Amino acid sequence: MTEKKSITREMSNHYRQRRGRQLPKHLEVLHPDAAGIDIGAEHHYVSIPEDRGQETVRRFGCYTPQLEEMAQWLTRCGVKTVVMEATGVYWVPVFRVLESHGLQVLLVNPRHVKYVPGRKTDVADCQWLRQLHTFGLLRGAFVPPQDVAAMRTYWRQRKDLVEAASREILHMQKALTQMNVQLHVVLSDVTGVSGMSILRAIVAGQRDPVQLAKLANSQVRSSRDEIAQALSGHYTPEHLFVLKQALELFDVFHAKIQDCDQQLARYLSHFESKAAPETLPVHPKRSKRTRRKNEPHFDLRAELWRITGVDFSRIDGVDSMVAFTVLSEIGFDVNAFPTEDEFVSWLGLCPNNAITGGKVKRRRTRRVFNRAADALRISAQTLWRSKSYLGAHYRRFAARLGAPKAITATAHKLARIMYRALKYGHEYVDKGQQHLEQQHHERTLKSLTKRAKELGYMLVHQETGECLGAANQGLTQCVS
Repeated sequence: MTEKKSITREMSNHYRQRRGRQLPKHLEVLHPDAAGIDIGAEHHYVSIPEDRGQETVRRFGCYTPQLEEMAQWLTRCGVKTVVMEATGVYWVPVFRVLESHGLQVLLVNPRHVKYVPGRKTDVADCQWLRQLHTFGLLRGAFVPPQDVAAMRTYWRQRKDLVEAASREILHMQKALTQMNVQLHVVLSDVTGVSGMSILRAIVAGQRDPVQLAKLANSQVRSSRDEIAQALSGHYTPEHLFVLKQALELFDVFHAKIQDCDQQLARYLSHFESKAAPETLPVHPKRSKRTRRKNEPHFDLRAELWRITGVDFSRIDGVDSMVAFTVLSEIGFDVNAFPTEDEFVSWLGLCPNNAITGGKVKRRRTRRVFNRAADALRISAQTLWRSKSYLGAHYRRFAARLGAPKAITATAHKLARIMYRALKYGHEYVDKGQQHLEQQHHERTLKSLTKRAKELGYMLVHQETGECLGAANQGLTQCVS
């Protein structure tokens, strides 16, 4: 009882201190039935309007019954919209409980509200959030629906498992190097068919380099003698133990990846179909279906075609895994982003112009942690040798602005192409790098013609003698 009174007294003192620092009264009230919540690991502080009860600030625990009590109290107080900061993952259960009670919940970026002096307590935080939202000064972040969030959880878990398996590959390579077993020199991939056969034989007790070299596939470029020399190392017990454990963990993680793929395939089967799987066009780059390393153990491209009716593999640099990474973050419906500009802005792939005194002081993109944007950047980076239109687009930007900006610009273009494909069903058709070169030639010629006209000259074709721009000036021939 004493602790509760002290907490209530503390809330009252902080509230009286905040009364002198309220927002101006001339601002228009847009959300009168608003509440603010300061999210914590163990407690949540909730602020409601002053005319809704004697207690305008209450503290609730993090247990589910206490969250239900919070939602019921807000409903009794006539609250219709709630705003909270995105604090780690602690906001997720609060968001779901409040949303299930019919409340409109807005999740805001903490960076947008933290730069306020004298507001460093939980009570003041929830009050400040409510006041800002009351006057419409906060904008909610994009939160996918529950079905998309579940799909995203499966895909992120799979990504974590793949990264964990890749770390075990590094542990195996380290153990081999310490034993001076230079397997990575003669094999391009130690986790391929030949590499795994040799590693399993070493763990099983085989030490003869000649016998180990015979396990390599016939398609390996290195000779058997070279492989045997590379496998002639010092097989120390401690490093063999590390190699054995790393190999076992590698197998465990890949088994978990298969389990995750099965669960993801079952979950995707519940989504509505927009296209028949048998109408899936032939892969534009791989006519023969072969599963690549780390790809799902089901036909992800066919599932995306069935759910969206779009073949994303037609886009250069984008495969089914990149496309699903983007879709797992935004869902299969892009109506949450009314325009392409809003979509690429959410991804953080567009310039963020900082204008002061009528001059643009900074154009760099915002620092945004977005998994979909990272996937598109990786796709853009793979286009530097492509003979496609997007490959020529990347190389032209790289030559003029450098590789980092070229990657962002190409990822920006890929995002727009995917947006149009999802929203309008546009099928991507590669125009080829010649089309981009022709466009560049026409723009350069138009610019030179305009510049020559401003200086009182006229461009003449060297071979035909034709005056460029003469038709626009009503001239039939060039005067030399």
